[in-house]
Amino acid sequence: MSTTPGQLLLTSLGRLRLIAFLEGVSLLVLLGIAMPLKYLAGQPTAVRYVGMAHGLLFVLYVLLVIQVGIARSWSFGKIALALLASVLPFGTFWADRRLFN
Repeated sequence: MSTTPGQLLLTSLGRLRLIAFLEGVSLLVLLGIAMPLKYLAGQPTAVRYVGMAHGLLFVLYVLLVIQVGIARSWSFGKIALALLASVLPFGTFWADRRLFN
């Protein structure tokens, strides 16, 4: 059974999973597209906009990890691992699969 984005928004864990996905995609776009455009093609505009979106998603991700971690009585280690995942490429995808269940 598939889950629609509307269904994900009904629970705090669902919101975390959605924001984790978006944050992970934004990090990959920032590192894989926007930064090469800035440094190899001399076009810094993409970094400005993608970086701003990524920054907002990163803050939301951190706040949601803390909220869900407290609500679900996650260990400090699990919360720390989820936060660490946010700074690694593909980390939030791993966290969604391994930690957010």
